[in-house]
Amino acid sequence: MVRLNPYYYYPYYRATGWGDILTLLQQSLYAEEMVCSMSSELFHIPETKDLKGNAEMHNHLVPASYHRVTAVGCAHRLVNGEQRQSIIDTMAACIVNAENQDKKVREGLKTMEENAGPEYKAFISLIIRWQDQAENYLSQAKEALRTMGVSFPSAGSGPENGSYNLY
Repeated sequence: MVRLNPYYYYPYYRATGWGDILTLLQQSLYAEEMVCSMSSELFHIPETKDLKGNAEMHNHLVPASYHRVTAVGCAHRLVNGEQRQSIIDTMAACIVNAENQDKKVREGLKTMEENAGPEYKAFISLIIRWQDQAENYLSQAKEALRTMGVSFPSAGSGPENGSYNLY
């Protein structure tokens, strides 16, 4: 009797594939693109150009985006056959860095929502839902990496302001 490996036919369920990690990180980055696009648009609308919380939120959105982009780049390299531990370590650190920045992004979005006029509340709520997606996919990627044996630096293990940071 021939036994078939079900994971061969359904690679989505394979917990050890770099391709799965890449897909999750790309989904997180796509959601982040929407957060960036929509929140930046508010700077170009007269009624929201000075919306409290937006500029402060962008101070954390920019590095959060950088860390997502870097993590995606690492995943691409692993999918394409590179195998150095330093690539995996870089990806893990960038995921933690993005998570740390996301906390401050969320605070800024809350401030924006509280201070926006009624006609912009639904728009900001949509930005928040995209941020939820960005964080959710990032968390899924982190958990999948953990099942593959990847360890992550703790949030307070770095030298700068109590947070891990690559640069």
